[in-house]
Amino acid sequence: MIHQSANRPNQILGGDRELVLVMLLISVALAFSLATLWGILLAVALWLGAVAVLQRMGKADPMLRQVYMRHIRYRAFYPAKSGLFSSCLSHPSRWR
Repeated sequence: MIHQSANRPNQILGGDRELVLVMLLISVALAFSLATLWGILLAVALWLGAVAVLQRMGKADPMLRQVYMRHIRYRAFYPAKSGLFSSCLSHPSRWR
């Protein structure tokens, strides 16, 4: 039997771990690059807004980023039409 903690998605602050850390990096870079009071306030506002959005995404579906990336990767394979005489597409050269 698999323990429950071994099957949980990786989240920080309720959002996807990689997206939260990237937004933290972007906010810190923005604060240091502008180096003014309004720049720091803008970075904090960006951070708080991004964390709020990422928490909602994490609550709706913890694996949303992985599902979206798989959708983008397989987009060429999904046929745009269906029917009896529609042309078949070959599978992508690399399945992941």
